[in-house]
Amino acid sequence: MKQMIIDGGNEGLDRLTLKDVNEPGGVGPGQIKVRIHASSLNFHDYSVAKGVIPTEAGRIPLSDGAGVVVEVGEGVTVFSEGDHVVSGFFPDWQRGAPTIGDFSRTPGDGIDGYARESVITPASYFTKAPEGWSHEESATITTAGLTAWRALIVEGGLKAGDTVLLLGTGGVSIYALQIAKAMGAIVAITSSSDEKLEKAKALGADFTVNYKTDPDWGKAVSNWTGGHGVDHVVEVGGPATLAQSIKACRVGGSIVLIGVLTGIDGNIPTATMMRKQIRLTGIIVGSHEEQTDFVKALESTGIKPVIDTQFPLERLADAFRFEESGKHFGKICITF
Repeated sequence: MKQMIIDGGNEGLDRLTLKDVNEPGGVGPGQIKVRIHASSLNFHDYSVAKGVIPTEAGRIPLSDGAGVVVEVGEGVTVFSEGDHVVSGFFPDWQRGAPTIGDFSRTPGDGIDGYARESVITPASYFTKAPEGWSHEESATITTAGLTAWRALIVEGGLKAGDTVLLLGTGGVSIYALQIAKAMGAIVAITSSSDEKLEKAKALGADFTVNYKTDPDWGKAVSNWTGGHGVDHVVEVGGPATLAQSIKACRVGGSIVLIGVLTGIDGNIPTATMMRKQIRLTGIIVGSHEEQTDFVKALESTGIKPVIDTQFPLERLADAFRFEESGKHFGKICITF
Protein backbone atom coordinates (compact mmCIF):
# COMPACT_ATOMS: atom_id res chain seq x y z
CA MET A 1 0.00 0.00 0.00
CA LYS A 2 0.99 3.67 -0.24
CA GLN A 3 1.67 5.88 2.74
CA MET A 4 3.20 9.30 3.24
CA ILE A 5 5.83 9.84 5.92
CA ILE A 6 7.72 12.81 7.29
CA ASP A 7 11.37 12.23 6.38
CA GLY A 8 13.66 13.82 8.97
CA GLY A 9 16.44 14.30 6.41
CA ASN A 10 14.73 17.16 4.56
CA GLU A 11 13.21 20.50 5.50
CA GLY A 12 9.74 22.00 5.32
CA LEU A 13 7.15 20.36 3.08
CA ASP A 14 9.95 18.60 1.17
CA ARG A 15 10.06 16.24 4.17
CA LEU A 16 6.88 14.56 2.89
CA THR A 17 7.88 11.30 1.22
CA LEU A 18 5.62 8.71 -0.41
CA LYS A 19 6.47 5.08 0.38
CA ASP A 20 5.28 1.68 -0.80
CA VAL A 21 4.91 -0.59 2.24
CA ASN A 22 3.25 -3.85 3.15
CA GLU A 23 -0.38 -3.59 4.12
CA PRO A 24 -0.97 -4.23 7.86
CA GLY A 25 -2.41 -7.59 8.85
CA GLY A 26 -3.56 -9.38 11.96
CA VAL A 27 -6.67 -7.73 13.37
CA GLY A 28 -6.75 -8.40 17.10
CA PRO A 29 -9.60 -8.43 19.63
CA GLY A 30 -11.35 -5.06 19.86
CA GLN A 31 -9.71 -3.84 16.65
CA ILE A 32 -10.91 -2.97 13.15
CA LYS A 33 -9.15 -2.69 9.83
CA VAL A 34 -10.14 0.36 7.80
CA ARG A 35 -9.43 1.06 4.15
CA ILE A 36 -8.78 4.81 4.19
CA HIS A 37 -10.23 6.68 1.21
CA ALA A 38 -9.90 10.34 2.19
CA SER A 39 -8.46 12.88 4.58
CA SER A 40 -8.70 16.66 4.95
CA LEU A 41 -6.14 19.30 5.86
CA ASN A 42 -6.05 21.41 9.01
CA PHE A 43 -3.66 24.09 10.28
CA HIS A 44 -2.39 21.59 12.84
CA ASP A 45 -1.51 19.11 10.08
CA TYR A 46 0.27 21.87 8.18
CA SER A 47 2.27 22.84 11.27
CA VAL A 48 3.42 19.24 11.75
CA ALA A 49 4.27 18.72 8.08
CA LYS A 50 6.16 22.03 7.90
CA GLY A 51 8.13 21.25 11.06
CA VAL A 52 6.68 24.06 13.19
CA ILE A 53 5.36 21.35 15.51
CA PRO A 54 8.18 18.81 15.93
CA THR A 55 7.44 15.12 15.53
CA GLU A 56 9.46 11.94 15.09
CA ALA A 57 11.10 11.18 11.74
CA GLY A 58 9.03 8.63 9.87
CA ARG A 59 5.75 9.87 11.33
CA ILE A 60 2.69 9.34 9.13
CA PRO A 61 0.83 12.69 9.05
CA LEU A 62 -2.85 13.74 8.91
CA SER A 63 -5.29 13.58 11.80
CA ASP A 64 -8.42 13.09 9.67
CA GLY A 65 -9.27 9.76 8.09
CA ALA A 66 -12.43 8.38 6.50
CA GLY A 67 -13.00 5.03 4.87
CA VAL A 68 -14.61 1.59 5.03
CA VAL A 69 -14.31 -1.15 7.64
CA VAL A 70 -12.91 -4.20 5.85
CA GLU A 71 -12.31 -6.48 8.85
CA VAL A 72 -13.66 -6.65 12.40
CA GLY A 73 -11.84 -8.18 15.34
CA GLU A 74 -13.25 -10.38 18.07
CA GLY A 75 -15.53 -8.57 20.49
CA VAL A 76 -16.28 -5.59 18.26
CA THR A 77 -20.02 -4.95 18.12
CA VAL A 78 -20.27 -1.27 17.13
CA PHE A 79 -19.02 -1.83 13.56
CA SER A 80 -19.54 -4.37 10.80
CA GLU A 81 -17.66 -4.98 7.58
CA GLY A 82 -18.70 -2.39 5.02
CA ASP A 83 -19.48 0.38 7.52
CA HIS A 84 -18.33 3.85 6.54
CA VAL A 85 -16.35 5.40 9.38
CA VAL A 86 -14.41 8.53 10.32
CA SER A 87 -11.53 8.91 12.75
CA GLY A 88 -11.42 10.84 16.03
CA PHE A 89 -8.85 13.54 16.86
CA PHE A 90 -8.32 12.33 20.45
CA PRO A 91 -8.73 8.53 20.26
CA ASP A 92 -8.40 8.10 24.03
CA TRP A 93 -10.94 10.81 24.97
CA GLN A 94 -14.18 8.93 24.75
CA ARG A 95 -16.57 11.04 26.83
CA GLY A 96 -16.91 13.54 29.66
CA ALA A 97 -14.65 16.49 30.46
CA PRO A 98 -11.33 16.98 28.62
CA THR A 99 -8.68 14.45 29.62
CA ILE A 100 -5.67 15.61 27.59
CA GLY A 101 -3.81 18.88 27.14
CA ASP A 102 -1.36 18.03 24.37
CA PHE A 103 -1.09 16.18 21.06
CA SER A 104 0.92 13.20 22.27
CA ARG A 105 -1.90 10.84 21.30
CA THR A 106 -3.24 12.72 18.29
CA PRO A 107 -2.94 10.85 14.97
CA GLY A 108 -0.54 12.60 12.62
CA ASP A 109 1.38 14.18 15.49
CA GLY A 110 2.12 12.11 18.60
CA ILE A 111 1.11 8.86 16.87
CA ASP A 112 0.85 7.84 13.21
CA GLY A 113 -2.00 9.39 11.25
CA TYR A 114 -4.08 8.62 8.18
CA ALA A 115 -1.91 9.53 5.16
CA ARG A 116 -1.98 5.83 4.27
CA GLU A 117 -4.31 3.47 2.52
CA SER A 118 -5.00 1.01 5.33
CA VAL A 119 -4.92 1.03 9.15
CA ILE A 120 -5.61 -1.35 12.02
CA THR A 121 -6.70 0.42 15.20
CA PRO A 122 -8.90 -0.11 18.24
CA ALA A 123 -12.55 0.27 17.22
CA SER A 124 -12.82 3.24 19.57
CA TYR A 125 -10.58 5.32 17.28
CA PHE A 126 -13.49 5.73 14.84
CA THR A 127 -17.16 6.69 14.78
CA LYS A 128 -19.66 5.97 12.05
CA ALA A 129 -19.77 8.48 9.21
CA PRO A 130 -22.98 10.28 8.27
CA GLU A 131 -25.32 8.24 6.10
CA GLY A 132 -24.87 8.96 2.41
CA TRP A 133 -21.75 11.12 2.74
CA SER A 134 -18.72 10.73 0.48
CA HIS A 135 -15.46 9.78 2.17
CA GLU A 136 -14.08 13.25 1.40
CA GLU A 137 -17.06 14.87 3.09
CA SER A 138 -16.75 12.58 6.11
CA ALA A 139 -13.04 13.33 6.47
CA THR A 140 -13.85 16.98 7.24
CA ILE A 141 -15.62 16.00 10.49
CA THR A 142 -12.66 14.87 12.62
CA THR A 143 -11.05 18.23 13.29
CA ALA A 144 -12.78 21.20 11.63
CA GLY A 145 -16.36 20.01 11.91
CA LEU A 146 -16.19 18.80 15.49
CA THR A 147 -14.33 21.94 16.61
CA ALA A 148 -17.12 24.14 15.21
CA TRP A 149 -19.79 21.93 16.80
CA ARG A 150 -18.17 21.95 20.22
CA ALA A 151 -17.50 25.71 20.10
CA LEU A 152 -21.09 26.64 19.30
CA ILE A 153 -23.22 23.85 20.72
CA VAL A 154 -21.32 22.11 23.53
CA GLU A 155 -19.54 25.15 24.98
CA GLY A 156 -21.64 28.00 23.59
CA GLY A 157 -25.12 26.57 24.13
CA LEU A 158 -26.21 28.19 20.85
CA LYS A 159 -29.95 28.72 20.40
CA ALA A 160 -32.20 30.16 17.71
CA GLY A 161 -31.97 33.94 17.42
CA ASP A 162 -28.46 34.19 18.91
CA THR A 163 -25.88 36.34 17.12
CA VAL A 164 -22.54 34.80 16.13
CA LEU A 165 -19.25 36.23 14.88
CA LEU A 166 -16.94 34.00 12.84
CA LEU A 167 -13.39 34.91 11.79
CA GLY A 168 -12.22 34.00 8.31
CA THR A 169 -13.50 31.44 5.84
CA GLY A 170 -11.42 28.36 6.62
CA GLY A 171 -12.80 24.93 7.42
CA VAL A 172 -13.88 25.59 11.03
CA SER A 173 -15.49 28.96 10.31
CA ILE A 174 -17.49 27.73 7.31
CA TYR A 175 -18.67 24.69 9.26
CA ALA A 176 -19.63 27.04 12.12
CA LEU A 177 -21.56 29.23 9.66
CA GLN A 178 -23.55 26.23 8.47
CA ILE A 179 -24.21 24.94 11.99
CA ALA A 180 -25.26 28.37 13.26
CA LYS A 181 -27.67 28.96 10.37
CA ALA A 182 -29.15 25.47 10.78
CA MET A 183 -29.81 26.35 14.44
CA GLY A 184 -31.56 29.60 13.49
CA ALA A 185 -28.75 31.94 14.54
CA ILE A 186 -27.81 35.29 12.95
CA VAL A 187 -24.22 35.31 11.68
CA ALA A 188 -21.48 37.83 10.96
CA ILE A 189 -18.25 36.73 9.32
CA THR A 190 -14.93 38.36 8.43
CA SER A 191 -12.44 37.88 5.60
CA SER A 192 -9.76 39.80 3.73
CA SER A 193 -11.40 38.78 0.45
CA ASP A 194 -14.63 40.33 -0.84
CA GLU A 195 -15.03 37.33 -3.15
CA LYS A 196 -14.99 34.97 -0.17
CA LEU A 197 -17.44 37.20 1.70
CA GLU A 198 -19.85 36.90 -1.23
CA LYS A 199 -19.56 33.10 -0.98
CA ALA A 200 -20.27 33.34 2.74
CA LYS A 201 -23.40 35.38 2.01
CA ALA A 202 -24.55 32.66 -0.36
CA LEU A 203 -24.27 30.21 2.56
CA GLY A 204 -26.47 32.44 4.71
CA ALA A 205 -24.12 34.96 6.38
CA ASP A 206 -26.19 37.96 7.51
CA PHE A 207 -23.35 40.48 7.85
CA THR A 208 -19.85 40.52 6.38
CA VAL A 209 -16.83 42.73 6.99
CA ASN A 210 -13.47 42.88 5.24
CA TYR A 211 -10.91 43.19 8.04
CA LYS A 212 -8.27 44.62 5.70
CA THR A 213 -10.38 47.55 4.53
CA ASP A 214 -11.97 47.95 7.99
CA PRO A 215 -9.31 47.20 10.63
CA ASP A 216 -11.73 48.20 13.41
CA TRP A 217 -13.99 45.31 12.43
CA GLY A 218 -14.92 44.54 16.03
CA LYS A 219 -16.67 47.92 16.25
CA ALA A 220 -18.33 47.33 12.87
CA VAL A 221 -19.79 44.06 14.12
CA SER A 222 -20.93 45.66 17.38
CA ASN A 223 -22.61 48.47 15.44
CA TRP A 224 -24.36 45.88 13.29
CA THR A 225 -26.01 44.52 16.45
CA GLY A 226 -27.15 47.99 17.46
CA GLY A 227 -24.19 48.44 19.79
CA HIS A 228 -25.05 45.47 22.01
CA GLY A 229 -22.44 43.07 20.65
CA VAL A 230 -22.76 39.44 19.53
CA ASP A 231 -23.63 36.52 21.79
CA HIS A 232 -20.89 34.19 20.51
CA VAL A 233 -17.48 34.54 18.89
CA VAL A 234 -15.56 31.61 17.42
CA GLU A 235 -12.02 32.98 17.70
CA VAL A 236 -9.42 31.40 15.39
CA GLY A 237 -6.75 34.11 15.31
CA GLY A 238 -5.52 34.48 18.86
CA PRO A 239 -3.47 37.47 20.07
CA ALA A 240 -3.79 39.73 17.02
CA THR A 241 -7.57 39.33 16.72
CA LEU A 242 -8.75 38.74 20.29
CA ALA A 243 -8.99 42.45 21.17
CA GLN A 244 -11.36 43.05 18.25
CA SER A 245 -13.37 39.94 19.18
CA ILE A 246 -13.77 41.29 22.71
CA LYS A 247 -14.92 44.61 21.24
CA ALA A 248 -17.49 42.78 19.12
CA CYS A 249 -18.82 40.61 21.98
CA ARG A 250 -21.73 41.65 24.18
CA VAL A 251 -21.73 41.98 27.95
CA GLY A 252 -21.98 38.44 29.30
CA GLY A 253 -21.19 36.94 25.91
CA SER A 254 -19.01 33.96 25.03
CA ILE A 255 -15.73 33.76 23.12
CA VAL A 256 -14.44 30.28 22.31
CA LEU A 257 -10.74 30.29 21.39
CA ILE A 258 -10.07 27.48 18.92
CA GLY A 259 -6.90 28.65 17.16
CA VAL A 260 -3.81 30.82 17.35
CA LEU A 261 -3.17 31.61 13.69
CA THR A 262 -1.56 34.94 14.62
CA GLY A 263 0.81 33.53 17.23
CA ILE A 264 0.90 32.18 20.77
CA ASP A 265 1.67 35.37 22.72
CA GLY A 266 0.25 38.87 22.73
CA ASN A 267 -1.55 41.61 24.63
CA ILE A 268 -5.15 41.01 25.68
CA PRO A 269 -7.43 43.82 26.95
CA THR A 270 -8.24 41.95 30.14
CA ALA A 271 -9.91 44.95 31.79
CA THR A 272 -12.40 45.25 28.93
CA MET A 273 -13.06 41.52 29.01
CA MET A 274 -13.62 41.69 32.77
CA ARG A 275 -15.86 44.75 32.52
CA LYS A 276 -17.97 43.08 29.85
CA GLN A 277 -17.98 39.85 31.91
CA ILE A 278 -17.15 37.80 28.82
CA ARG A 279 -16.62 34.08 29.19
CA LEU A 280 -13.43 33.05 27.35
CA THR A 281 -13.05 29.30 26.78
CA GLY A 282 -10.15 27.57 25.08
CA ILE A 283 -10.87 24.26 23.36
CA ILE A 284 -9.17 21.66 21.18
CA VAL A 285 -11.61 19.63 19.03
CA GLY A 286 -13.73 17.23 21.15
CA SER A 287 -14.49 13.74 22.41
CA HIS A 288 -15.69 10.55 20.75
CA GLU A 289 -19.15 11.05 22.29
CA GLU A 290 -19.35 14.62 20.98
CA GLN A 291 -18.38 13.43 17.51
CA THR A 292 -21.12 10.80 17.61
CA ASP A 293 -23.65 13.50 18.56
CA PHE A 294 -22.35 15.72 15.78
CA VAL A 295 -22.75 12.98 13.17
CA LYS A 296 -26.40 12.55 14.24
CA ALA A 297 -26.94 16.30 13.96
CA LEU A 298 -25.43 16.37 10.47
CA GLU A 299 -27.78 13.62 9.34
CA SER A 300 -30.84 15.39 10.78
CA THR A 301 -30.00 18.89 9.52
CA GLY A 302 -28.80 17.97 6.06
CA ILE A 303 -25.63 20.07 6.41
CA LYS A 304 -22.93 19.15 3.91
CA PRO A 305 -19.36 20.48 4.21
CA VAL A 306 -17.92 22.95 1.74
CA ILE A 307 -14.94 21.37 -0.04
CA ASP A 308 -12.80 23.78 -2.05
CA THR A 309 -10.28 21.44 -3.70
CA GLN A 310 -9.20 17.79 -3.69
CA PHE A 311 -5.66 16.47 -4.15
CA PRO A 312 -4.42 12.88 -4.51
CA LEU A 313 -2.24 11.51 -1.70
CA GLU A 314 0.94 11.72 -3.78
CA ARG A 315 0.40 15.51 -4.07
CA LEU A 316 0.07 16.09 -0.33
CA ALA A 317 2.86 18.69 -0.33
CA ASP A 318 1.06 20.62 -3.08
CA ALA A 319 -2.14 20.47 -1.05
CA PHE A 320 -0.35 22.00 1.93
CA ARG A 321 1.13 24.71 -0.29
CA PHE A 322 -2.37 25.54 -1.48
CA GLU A 323 -3.50 25.72 2.15
CA GLU A 324 -0.49 27.94 2.86
CA SER A 325 -1.61 30.35 0.13
CA GLY A 326 -4.89 31.03 1.93
CA LYS A 327 -6.83 30.90 -1.34
CA HIS A 328 -9.21 28.15 -0.22
CA PHE A 329 -12.79 28.60 0.97
CA GLY A 330 -13.81 25.77 3.27
CA LYS A 331 -11.90 22.50 3.28
CA ILE A 332 -9.06 20.99 1.26
CA CYS A 333 -9.34 17.23 0.94
CA ILE A 334 -6.95 14.40 0.15
CA THR A 335 -8.48 11.58 -1.84
CA PHE A 336 -6.97 8.09 -2.11
